[in-house]
Amino acid sequence: MSAFRSLSRAMVLGLLRDRTAVFFMLIFPLMFLALFGALFQDSGVPRSSVVQIGNVAVLDNMPEEQRATLGDALEVTRSGDRERALEQVSDGDVDAVVWEDEGRVQLRYSAADAARAGTVQGLMQSIVQSANVEATGQEPAFTLASDRVEDRSVKAIQFLTPGLLGWAVAMGASFMSAFTLVNWRKKRILRRLWLAPIKPSTVISARIGVSLALAFVQVAIFLAIATIPFYGLQLTGSWWLSIPLVACGTLAFMSIGLLIGAWANSDEAANGALQVVIMPMAFLSGSFFPTDEMPGWLNAIATVLPLKHLNEAMMDVLSRGESWGAALPVMGGLLLFAAVVTAIAARLFRWDTT
Repeated sequence: MSAFRSLSRAMVLGLLRDRTAVFFMLIFPLMFLALFGALFQDSGVPRSSVVQIGNVAVLDNMPEEQRATLGDALEVTRSGDRERALEQVSDGDVDAVVWEDEGRVQLRYSAADAARAGTVQGLMQSIVQSANVEATGQEPAFTLASDRVEDRSVKAIQFLTPGLLGWAVAMGASFMSAFTLVNWRKKRILRRLWLAPIKPSTVISARIGVSLALAFVQVAIFLAIATIPFYGLQLTGSWWLSIPLVACGTLAFMSIGLLIGAWANSDEAANGALQVVIMPMAFLSGSFFPTDEMPGWLNAIATVLPLKHLNEAMMDVLSRGESWGAALPVMGGLLLFAAVVTAIAARLFRWDTT
């Protein structure tokens, strides 16, 4: 235990003395959380803007209840200058112009933004259909009842926190293990440990313990910041399963760091290899933005990445109310990945640079 404590203390002090490492492993990911959380705090479907020219019966005679509901998605302003309004649509200042011509509702929109054009058309069609029902007094044969799947309190922070936390854990575990191995080999500390009466298991246990401690600190800080009222992260019932998930993820990314550390001969080589591995993995795994629109071949690559499964499982337990059923398979897969990659790293391991 004395050797374990001494090695752990040496690793922690080495990390704390390296301000660059502290910044990139702790502060840098938190900056992303704070920035993205603030930028997307009030994100939602933007309102479409429509200019109404003159009197339009379907809009003017709309019941107040329907008008209040529609106001969340459609902003209607009045104007008497049709040509000027059409110029505004052409310039992208408004989304559409609507007027009534001999009982026929005329809608003009820009095709430059297909999503907004579709939204405006759908809303106006719904308004005209409702007006037709009111005029004829006949109920439609079919109606659609829809609602969102997620709880209405869901915010962007619910999706940002798991992905950014997964990326932070991957960065911390892989970089710490790789740089420790490279630096200790370069300074011949590994050779001294090999000759000293210290078991390899003690060295490995100390490295694992320090990496897990850093990961748990990251979890605590991330959740403490994300749950403040300004950001408003709502933790679900089994949120605590993020702790064993992070532990398994730490071991998986430690193995990547050990593999790169066993191969690299310098800090520069280790840093370059880690950047090539971790950063593309973060983008493909949805740490920064959703990956639903990625091409099929990129999605196929993402499905074999450990960070993709860690992010999904973290989102399941932190934001979607899932429990052991979502966490256990991922935990098992991460531990299996760690065992396989660590075995490969052991074959490449060198006590010295020579």
